[in-house]
Amino acid sequence: MPQKISKHIQKHKAFWRTPTFISSVGMGVMLLIFSFGINYFANGFSASHASNSVNDIILDNIAVYNVSAVFLEGGVLFIIILIAILFLEPKFIPFTIKSIALFIVVRSLFMILTHLAPPAHDLVLSPDNFLERLLAGSGDDLFFSGHTGLPFLMGFIFWDHKFFRWFFFLASAIGGAAALLGHVHYSIDVFSAMFISFGIYHLALHFFSNDYQLSKQ
Repeated sequence: MPQKISKHIQKHKAFWRTPTFISSVGMGVMLLIFSFGINYFANGFSASHASNSVNDIILDNIAVYNVSAVFLEGGVLFIIILIAILFLEPKFIPFTIKSIALFIVVRSLFMILTHLAPPAHDLVLSPDNFLERLLAGSGDDLFFSGHTGLPFLMGFIFWDHKFFRWFFFLASAIGGAAALLGHVHYSIDVFSAMFISFGIYHLALHFFSNDYQLSKQ
């Protein structure tokens, strides 16, 4: 085990001694911070302009379940695992960070287009809980489901690593199921997330081609 850890540390040393890698990671962090700012204002706009809830063919036929553990603790666990994977494979860091930033920006733009209220009888999360605000949003940021879309995007980024790929696709399925069972999202928010995330992946390939090539080395 110590030898494996040492091997990964050596990987990091090799990358972090490269100026282009450092600058790319720095740019990724800046884009991520910018995306969080965009998301903050999009959340506020969606919350202040929410209209009424609408019927949903799936939600109208299933009961409401408490899925807060999946949305909150599960979200934290997902982030920890993603960070651990990036520690194991540092070559993915620039492309992953920038892809996440692009994901957040695109989702923010979608959020401000249509302003539906959350589904009726949805699972209510405490608005004064920082963890819930961070991982579950305002409750009015519905389209599209981040708990479904982000893991799905990661599945394509780590496509060549079979174990990671299927872990992320499984996480996407769990996130989507939890969103529906808790009535946290409409069904269109969940199912569209996979298609939109696939599109975001291809946008990332275009915008961050050098970082993508690095992840394939």
